[in-house]
Amino acid sequence: MQKFDIIVIGAGPAGSAAATWAARQGRSVALVDKARFPRNKLCGGLFTERSRAYYHEIFGQDFDLSRAVTRRDIAFWHDGTELAVLHDIPPLHLTMRLDLDNTLFTHALAAGATDYSGHAIAELSDNKVTFRDGTQISGAVLIGADGVNSIVARHLFGTPFNKDTIGFGLEIEVPPDAQNPADQPLRIDFAAATWGYGWSFPKQGSTTVGVGGLHAPNPDMKAHFSGYLETLGIDPKQARFKGHYLPFGDFREHPGRGHILLAGDAAGLVDPITGEGIAFAMKSGQLAAQAACDALSAGTPQSALTLYKTALGDMLRNLRIARRLRRIIFAPRWQKAFVSTFRRSGTVRMQYMALLAGELEYPELARSVVTRLPRYLLNALRR
Repeated sequence: MQKFDIIVIGAGPAGSAAATWAARQGRSVALVDKARFPRNKLCGGLFTERSRAYYHEIFGQDFDLSRAVTRRDIAFWHDGTELAVLHDIPPLHLTMRLDLDNTLFTHALAAGATDYSGHAIAELSDNKVTFRDGTQISGAVLIGADGVNSIVARHLFGTPFNKDTIGFGLEIEVPPDAQNPADQPLRIDFAAATWGYGWSFPKQGSTTVGVGGLHAPNPDMKAHFSGYLETLGIDPKQARFKGHYLPFGDFREHPGRGHILLAGDAAGLVDPITGEGIAFAMKSGQLAAQAACDALSAGTPQSALTLYKTALGDMLRNLRIARRLRRIIFAPRWQKAFVSTFRRSGTVRMQYMALLAGELEYPELARSVVTRLPRYLLNALRR
């Protein structure tokens, strides 16, 4: 049985970031994923300037934008009505996860991580991983970066997430023969699902279209998605839906236990308002790896979670604020008031845009919302 300092399970943005950061500090790292790369992943693929900054910090190079579509215009809609089109916005880069994740995975291997991709896990214990082919590896610290259905979270807590609080999304890739991505705007539709939204993201060679919202109040998400596709002129009968859970707003206050840490979607570290998770995934992977390295250097692997939670402080504080603000934006009872304010106020539109682009933090947004709340509530009561 081969022994490692750190085992990282999941080789997406969080896992590859963790493996890269730890390997560059001289730690022996096993990078495990059930899939072989390149592999596809259901995701809007929004790569913000915040993501780009984290990428440079973690991987030591600029992000190659040649395979991405960059837009500086965005359209906001609600219930079939255009609310606003914003121009000259901070750049939003739209990527295919097939390319993005393979790039990050390649960086991790180049940094020195040992490749265990294509290895499905049969059994997991606190320090040992047994694969279906009988191979075993062990590690002093384990980082679970294996997505919303995390086997590591299941090992720790019995279930990877709470179905009452998690989100769910449906998505398709629209081929260019059905819809030319070069002609499509970057578009977000508020209330395309209850407590959620729809999106249309043009990319190279296709357009990613999806609808997502909280799982519990959307028992028939397919109906919401079919209706949204029809508004975009897409025949839902010709579309093959792909669904996945979305852990926005369902983050874990205690993302792990002792020497076992959770990062990215496995810890629910997804923006509850915008649904953006790539930036948080990479950053949390880096922070988990640093906590693991520090704990190992101190000879106390069990202290990894304490160190990690301290490092995650700002991120968790932002997510708590966002979870509260989400009620104002997405709760059905406040929807009309929010839409009216969004249509009328250029400040609100630009702040939402800055938030989406990763250029505004939630404490600043919360202060702005508080100053506008009396008028916002009055408008809601009038409606």
